[in-house]
Amino acid sequence: MASNSPAPEGIDVQEQPTAGAWGEWNPTEDSARPPRGKHRVLKQRGGLARSSTVLGVGVIAAVGAGGIATAQDRPQVAISLPSLPALPDLPEALGGADQSDGGAGSARTAEPVRSGIIPQQADRRSDAGELLRSRILQQAESQHEAAAAQERAEAERVAQEAAAQQARDAQAAKEAAEKAAAEAAEKAAAEEARRAQEAKEAAEAKAKAESAARTAGAFFLPTSAYTLTSHYGDSGSMWSSGHHTGLDFAAPTGTPVKAVGSGKIISAGWSGAYGYRIVLELPDGTEVWYCHLSSMSVTGGSVAGGDTIGRVGATGNVTGPHLHLEVRKGGVTVDPLSWLTARGLNV
Repeated sequence: MASNSPAPEGIDVQEQPTAGAWGEWNPTEDSARPPRGKHRVLKQRGGLARSSTVLGVGVIAAVGAGGIATAQDRPQVAISLPSLPALPDLPEALGGADQSDGGAGSARTAEPVRSGIIPQQADRRSDAGELLRSRILQQAESQHEAAAAQERAEAERVAQEAAAQQARDAQAAKEAAEKAAAEAAEKAAAEEARRAQEAKEAAEAKAKAESAARTAGAFFLPTSAYTLTSHYGDSGSMWSSGHHTGLDFAAPTGTPVKAVGSGKIISAGWSGAYGYRIVLELPDGTEVWYCHLSSMSVTGGSVAGGDTIGRVGATGNVTGPHLHLEVRKGGVTVDPLSWLTARGLNV
């Protein structure tokens, strides 16, 4: 019974002309055209095609189980061998073949079967090569990724170490700056304390010197930061006697007025044209008049040389703030400038 099923790929069945009709065709090595593609027939050492038995099986499968059909009424059909899965040796597949011929039949039958597996083995070798290549590429890619990850980790470690070093440097610089600032502040405080101590010692020394001078009968200028504006004996209409009877020390209002020497206050109060006046009597009876005062600090009792007894002012008959100093001996005025100079004062 003929079959219309397409022939398997890989092997083409060649036409064998006979006298007037198609006859039975058994392909041989000389009549079979080499198959296209990867299903190539390997030669057997004896000179026959190793896949002849498999090809015959394929032809039988193509024409049907009822026998070999004739092709006289049918066109030529190309039959190709499909790729078959791996098969065990024929004796094992048949459950133990007849071994009466000493295994010769088994060898003859198994040889074509093995020849049909050769293309798939080539495919397996090709697939194994592709798999090996894929694994090598995957391994290379994994190694590359591992190396890149290691480089990134190393870069992060270096960055972290650099950041930590910068933090340590910044902390060290901050501590050094704080230490320097503390040392500078301590040094400034020590310098200020030293200056304050020196000023205190100088003030104490001055006070002792003044006290010693007062005890020894020393003399002092009546005021400080002054300007001499009128001298003893100057003439003019501003004075009732026609001439100036004292020495004028021009200074700002409120400038302290001091006792020129140790003595006692015998008079303090308002005195007409003299304004507020203090009269200091020295131990030898000399009187010193302090006139035109703005205020009086001491109005009676004993004082030491250099003590503040009043303040410069502009009371009485004046044209501006100043201290009018008069020196009288036995009720007669003397030149205050000469009198002070004679007692070692640089007026």
